[in-house]
Amino acid sequence: MLIDDVAIKVRAGNGGKGAVAFNKNLMSLGPTGGSGGNGGSVYFEGVSDLSSLGQFRYKKNIKAKDGENGKGQFNDGADGPDLVLKVPIGTVIQKTREILKIGERLLVAKGGHGGKGNFLFRSPKNTSPKRFQEGLLGEEFALSLELKLIADVGLIGLPNAGKSSLLNELTEAKSKVANYAFTTLEPNLGVYYNLILADIPGLIEGASSGKGLGIKFLRHVLRTQILFHLISAESQNPAKDYKTVRNELKAYNEEMMKKPEYLFLSKSDVVSPGEAKKKLALLKKLNKNTIPISIHDWDSLEKVKKILNKINLKK
Repeated sequence: MLIDDVAIKVRAGNGGKGAVAFNKNLMSLGPTGGSGGNGGSVYFEGVSDLSSLGQFRYKKNIKAKDGENGKGQFNDGADGPDLVLKVPIGTVIQKTREILKIGERLLVAKGGHGGKGNFLFRSPKNTSPKRFQEGLLGEEFALSLELKLIADVGLIGLPNAGKSSLLNELTEAKSKVANYAFTTLEPNLGVYYNLILADIPGLIEGASSGKGLGIKFLRHVLRTQILFHLISAESQNPAKDYKTVRNELKAYNEEMMKKPEYLFLSKSDVVSPGEAKKKLALLKKLNKNTIPISIHDWDSLEKVKKILNKINLKK
């Protein structure tokens, strides 16, 4: 199950406390207490793995290590290592900050500074100070993380329209495929050269108000640049199917209607040529960028690739 909305608590490490110590070497005097190490900070780093928020499903409290305490003989405590948490690109933190690129790092909780040891408090008037500092506390925050998928092309349509099959043919994705509704229960990504393609789980009438898979995946459609809308040639009413999905997109966010859209009559090989032609004519009245496709028809797949190549050139 894709985890795309979680609440966690992160805490950076505390700084170690400074030491109070004096020189143990014969004929040597003076303070030698080292300072404490800095606490580890907490970072988020963007990765392409959509499932990486799953690490927070049961582990809600995340803490970096504390800095070590200072020691005698001028030995400072070691810094606590930074904690780097991998999150999918498109992750929004507290609705204000976002990870947009693979490898991008974002500091979310800074580690506490280590306290000074007594060596740093020496002075001409106080050659044997016993003063030291406690380490500062690391920052601590309660965070909400929400994944809003980022993709160049979003594959949309009613359940069983052939979106996963098309994604598998165009990319090296291995989406689950079967002849029943809601085979796809979570978004799947594939890469076609420099383009990221996203197979968005099937929408149904009422999705924008929470029916079926509901609005859980509509927000992922919002972040795609171009829509590939698939209508199955097996549909008894392809025009209605098209309008159903478009209405749900509009109900969720009217900005969806401004996205460039290509319409595909999928599985065109499973109906007679006459029936496919009739349904294609109906869909072209709704969207002039309509072509029939089949994953078993090399020529039709080449037409889809030409569209993708054109999009890639403009990127």
